[in-house]
Amino acid sequence: MQTLAQKNCFSSRPQAKRMAVKAQAEVAKVAVLGASGYTGAEVMRLTALHPGIEVTAVTGEKNAGKPFSEVFPHLVAATNCPKLVKIADVDYSKVDAIFCCLPHATTQEVIKNLPGHLKIVDLSADFRLRSLDAYAEWYGGPHAAPELQKEAVYGLTELFRDKVKSARLIANPGCYPTCSQLPLYPLVKSGKILTDDIIIDAKSGVSGAGRAAKEQTLYCEIAEGINSYAVGQHRHMPEIEQGLSEASGKDVKVSFTPHLINMSRGMQTTSYVKMADGVTVDDLRAELISTYQNEPFVRVLKMGVVPHTRHVRGTNFCLINVFQDRLAGRAVVISVIDNLVKGASGQAIQNMNLMLGYEETTSLMQLAMFP
Repeated sequence: MQTLAQKNCFSSRPQAKRMAVKAQAEVAKVAVLGASGYTGAEVMRLTALHPGIEVTAVTGEKNAGKPFSEVFPHLVAATNCPKLVKIADVDYSKVDAIFCCLPHATTQEVIKNLPGHLKIVDLSADFRLRSLDAYAEWYGGPHAAPELQKEAVYGLTELFRDKVKSARLIANPGCYPTCSQLPLYPLVKSGKILTDDIIIDAKSGVSGAGRAAKEQTLYCEIAEGINSYAVGQHRHMPEIEQGLSEASGKDVKVSFTPHLINMSRGMQTTSYVKMADGVTVDDLRAELISTYQNEPFVRVLKMGVVPHTRHVRGTNFCLINVFQDRLAGRAVVISVIDNLVKGASGQAIQNMNLMLGYEETTSLMQLAMFP
């Protein structure tokens, strides 16, 4: 490791040099596998001014040999970023940690062959489900690295921070499970909502479908409209149910329907819940405020304020609020995140910060881009 003052992607700029103030600490050499996708690009953007991380290798099988800024021109100022290479060409003996931004199924095959000294945050779905049977059911085949499945720690940072700190392999949560569980987990765990009638209406920007060209995400297919997809069969359902079952101490099933919205990024979950006897909306708000009052990235808004996706665009923040439903005994819980940041790369960096011993918020305190 080098010292913090030595390198980052913008190190040629005076402003960046001023940010690298912890000269006494060490810099982690990091590889980003699958850097030519949206989550990989967000990792690069967010770590560019991280004083404790130097990205020394970035991979993209189809784009190997190209400068990173040629693949993502909006990162042209990242002058110190290495060229893209193939995964097989990375010298892992010179790497301390890895962000793995590869597709599911590909990831497990790669990670199981990596050296054991590496700290890894995996942004795919490969290590999120603890049950190998559940993985085989929802992802269409047996897991290729079952021994690592047992080792992986589920990285919903606010809920499992202590486990994340000591982990070697983090299963970074999915975007919908992050947006759903942050508000619902504390309410289920406290017994303030019933678990037999949870309905989650979820909406995501198109970047959640990835960067690869697909007919269903072409402009004319998504513009000026909204559509549901994977109704009753979305792969994030068992991940949400796994977390809420853990919170409840019993098996929990939810009704979950995702929708594609004509915007590039952003996510909202609107959860319809039944309150336990004697519980009010004020009690739900109080539970969430108590849970998250000291959290840097999760904010429970003032009573009556509706969370907007535009207010978290480009940030690692999650905004939450609770509203009384017209139906007696029911409440509406709304949560918003940026699907590419708190729903993916930002949370991955949040986890990596803890694993490497850095302040959890390092390089993640950007405010929302608006308008």
